[in-house]
Amino acid sequence: MPTPEIPDERLATIAQWAITRMSRAERPLVAERILGAAGQRVRDPRIRADILMDGAEARLAKGHVPRHLTKAYTAQLQRADEEHAAGRWAAAGSEATRALLLAYHRVLHVDGLSSPLAEHPDRFTGPLRRSRAAKALRRPRGRRGAAEAPPAGRRQRMLFVHHDNDNFLRPVMERYADHPDVEVRVLDTAADPVVGPLAKGVTRIVQRAMGGQVAYGKELEAALRPHLDWADTVFIDWCAMAAAVFTLVDPADTRIVVRLHSYEAFSLWPHIVDFSRVDDLIFVSEHLRDMCVAAVPALKEKGAPRLHVVDNAVELAPFARPKADDARFTLGLVGVGQVAKDPRWALEVLRLLREKDERYRLHLIGSPMDPGMGPAAARYHRDYARELARLEAAGAVRHIGQTPDVPGALSEVGVILSSSVRESWHLGLVEGAASGAVPVVRDWPFFAAQPHGARALFPDSWVVATPEEAAARVLRLTATEEDWRKAGSEAAAHAMAAWDWAHVQGDFDQLLLAADRAVCSPDGEAAEALGKAAE
Repeated sequence: MPTPEIPDERLATIAQWAITRMSRAERPLVAERILGAAGQRVRDPRIRADILMDGAEARLAKGHVPRHLTKAYTAQLQRADEEHAAGRWAAAGSEATRALLLAYHRVLHVDGLSSPLAEHPDRFTGPLRRSRAAKALRRPRGRRGAAEAPPAGRRQRMLFVHHDNDNFLRPVMERYADHPDVEVRVLDTAADPVVGPLAKGVTRIVQRAMGGQVAYGKELEAALRPHLDWADTVFIDWCAMAAAVFTLVDPADTRIVVRLHSYEAFSLWPHIVDFSRVDDLIFVSEHLRDMCVAAVPALKEKGAPRLHVVDNAVELAPFARPKADDARFTLGLVGVGQVAKDPRWALEVLRLLREKDERYRLHLIGSPMDPGMGPAAARYHRDYARELARLEAAGAVRHIGQTPDVPGALSEVGVILSSSVRESWHLGLVEGAASGAVPVVRDWPFFAAQPHGARALFPDSWVVATPEEAAARVLRLTATEEDWRKAGSEAAAHAMAAWDWAHVQGDFDQLLLAADRAVCSPDGEAAEALGKAAE
């Protein structure tokens, strides 16, 4: 029996009622179904996009993953496609930005224990592969010529760039600042008086990449050209704002190197950076590289950069300090400020251990979680705080908080935990291992089913699948002081041999100074194969 046609205006009214219900209820199952039915039957693509986007944003505002997330951001991209087809570049950029902001909302990827990117990266970004506007956004704009080596007889000029975060860059900068064959400059794109005002505003960056914002492009050219003309190599840490604004400008013959850590992989930035103007893209782990190649269309298309995997630059020697005997029963967790660290998993391990021996306790090192980050984080924090309070009442947890002396805090820790659902490399775990603490690493769920993950980065014996396995490993290796010190010594030796800056700096030299720049890196064909395997 044919269904009667309902005017788009009436469907929009019905959808608005559903959106209002969704913005008030925690479990608006009926409202979501009504919204989906109304959106499916609307004929006007602009009205359909408005309905689905408003509904998705209402659910995200409550801290929930929208039922019609992919449909919503696909419909919004279709609006961007219409604007682009009509030659309205600024409007196309605005519509595409709204789609990207929805697809990479923190509720989806940051404030929860799962992410559609971890589950199906290629499927989640499929609409970006098909969208005309998204294709225009990532279209290779290229450069006037290939990167060239510095002239003979002159020191290599290396510009290090970051956007208000040089935490992982300091050992690298210090090494080359003291190198006789290198001249170093540093640019903070957030603080620089000329570049800073230009390095903000996602929408105008997207609009410029799509052909609009001509005046803004000229301002960027004037601000960045002196830096590009001076440098032989520009090393941009974090594949985010700084990388996006630099690749809006033709680098000419200057080599551009970008390093991607972790959060960027779960953000819109890799879809905005023009990788045809990046010579080398560095990942800090294989599993991050694999996920990004699967999720970011530009990394599998013509003009993609060389891909490398290079460990973080960390000086581990300061962590080798004596441990008191009672550290044997102290678990340590470095970093508890994000939901992705999943400290509740660590609390479960502690509970299991204290069922056997009440001497076990937990030190929490780092800033506490802020429930004000959003409703999804607040829900997690409520459960975490309730569980934490019971253990605190028993004297089983000590808050160290943020400290400038992490080696000192770790000297009191006998077992170092990684409880996270995802990590790119996990600095705190590596530092703990270097201190002589016994490592216990959760098999990070985001990557556990993938070819690379925690088990590819760390010795298999360090990695466990469940809190029960974690507790069993702790009990076995701390059964006696001799067992504990032996296991800690072996972990420290492995950490120093594998990840200390004294060894890793050779990889940076190979990448930045040597003629042969391959460092643990698949070549372009291998990267393309990785991407095809993920499809």
